[in-house]
Amino acid sequence: MRKHYTISGEDFSAAGEASSDFKAVLKKLGIDPTVIRRISIAMYEAEINTIIHGGGGECDAEISGKSICVTFRDNGPGIPDVNLAMQEGWSTAGEHIRELGFGAGMGLPNMKKYTDDMTIDTAPGQGTTITLIINL
Repeated sequence: MRKHYTISGEDFSAAGEASSDFKAVLKKLGIDPTVIRRISIAMYEAEINTIIHGGGGECDAEISGKSICVTFRDNGPGIPDVNLAMQEGWSTAGEHIRELGFGAGMGLPNMKKYTDDMTIDTAPGQGTTITLIINL
């Protein structure tokens, strides 16, 4: 089963729509609640990053017999230093984003924490693709 979502850039009112919708799909399919919680957290973090840093993008979520795979592709500037970006608390979010309650620097670390595998494909000026995998 596959779902596709479009994520609007800078539209915080829509933040979480993809993760909420996919969570409902997983519940209907009878997926373990612990797995649902993990993928929901990781997806929400990726959605927020796609809005804040990526200028919007797309998400494809797929359930196979062995895993859930969710891929986010954004239109942003890319991540110049992935190792630095993986450090808890490090963020390039501007003050206006922090005033909204976002940009605490926990997005990528939480994605990694709540998944079984995470890959980041990025280059300055070319956007970022993040793939999240949770084994069933």
